[in-house]
Parts: sequence; C-alpha cells; structure tokens
Amino acid sequence: MGTENKIDQKRRTLLKGTAAAGAGLAVAPGIRLFELAQAKPADQPVSNATRWGMLIDTSKCDDCSACVTACHEENGIHSTGHPEVDPQWIRKLNVKDPETGHSFSLPMMCQHCETPPCADVCPTGASFRRADGIVLVDRHICIGCRYCMMACPYKARSFEHQDVTEKKAVAPRGKGTVEACTMCVHRVDAGESPACVEACNADGHQAMTFGDLNDPGSEISKKLAQEGGKQIRADLRLNPGLRYQGI
Repeated sequence: MGTENKIDQKRRTLLKGTAAAGAGLAVAPGIRLFELAQAKPADQPVSNATRWGMLIDTSKCDDCSACVTACHEENGIHSTGHPEVDPQWIRKLNVKDPETGHSFSLPMMCQHCETPPCADVCPTGASFRRADGIVLVDRHICIGCRYCMMACPYKARSFEHQDVTEKKAVAPRGKGTVEACTMCVHRVDAGESPACVEACNADGHQAMTFGDLNDPGSEISKKLAQEGGKQIRADLRLNPGLRYQGI
C-alpha cells in the first residue's frame, strides 16, 4: 500500500470515529460530561418517571453554613480570594419582610425548573434539563456567552473567571464556562442524596428533604401533601423542583 493510500485510510478511520462521537452527542446532549463524572451506567438511562426535587424548611434553617461547605467540598469549589467572582452553587440569603420585620435564612441554588429559561436561551444546548428534572450545563459545549445567567430569575448561575485547579472527576469545571448546582447528579445517580441535604441532616437541622416528587409515597411528597410548600416566583410558572416552607 502506497503512502497516499495509508494516509487516506487513516483519514477515513478518523472521520468515522468523529462521526460516531458526534452522533452520540446528538442523541444525548451532555453525555460526555456524565461519562467523565462516572455518574450513571449507560444501560440505566434516566426517565421522566422520576422527578427529583428538594423541600427546604426555612424555620429549621439558621445561620449554619453546613450546606454551603458540603457543596464546596463535594464539587471541588475553592475560594479565589475574590468573593465578587467566586462560584456560588448554593448561597445563604437573609430575607426580611419590611412590613412585619420577620426575617429568616434561605438557601438559594438552581431551582431545577420544569421549563428552565436557561435552556431556552442557550444557543448551543449546553444548558439542558434531564428527563428526571435535573438541570445541568455541559461544559464541553458551553461558549461562555452567559445568556443563561441573564435569563435565570434566581441568579443561581456563576461564571468561572479563574483557571480551575484541583478539579474533581465528578464535577468537571473550567475557566470561561457557566456553572450551577447540579443537585449532586453523580450522587443521585448512585442512589444517594445531594451533599447539602446529607450535611444538613447530619448537623441535626433536618431542614432539607430530597426525593422523588412523582412518587406519592416518598418522604418529600408526603411532607408536601401534609404541610404544603411554596415555589419562589410561582408567578413565572416554571414549576421548579425546589419547594420551600416558612416563606
């Protein structure tokens, strides 16, 4: 076989592999992100039979920051010394009613909307919603335009301005991309609760409940049925996966 024929054969092999990879991405946006995170085996796809959600009781939430600390440790988020640009996958807000003076602490993160505005405006499909309700960002195709940040009514997304070091395989991150709470998708796919929920319960506050909103027998569904829960900005009709009590 001549040199030119060898080159042509290599070129055809490379193009065939590239096309196959592109087809995989077209079928399942973000699949490479999940493979790197070793989240869910390929033979166990997510489905809309499950709708993951979280219920937060603000009456049990105080100035404790266990949820924030746990999130940072789990996902490899470190302070850069510039709080104005540091990533905030979850943050604690101090909310006060100006009429009554009543105040409370409220954890705020991505609300994992059923109809996420971030995904609607994303020009590349990097922001997307899984069938089970978890909203994610595929860092591999995010171009850093930040349209999703402007569209999010909860200010729940951050732009990574700095070079990222000490990254964790379960949470791919990189400079020039947008990121937000993933509801610890790698833990959820492994049958565990998000790190913030686990930390809150371990500290004895019991302010956060995680589970399947589609399952009437789940703890979160039972609490919502018995005690109720509110959506933040329900007027937007986004049907977020996070619900709150005591607001």
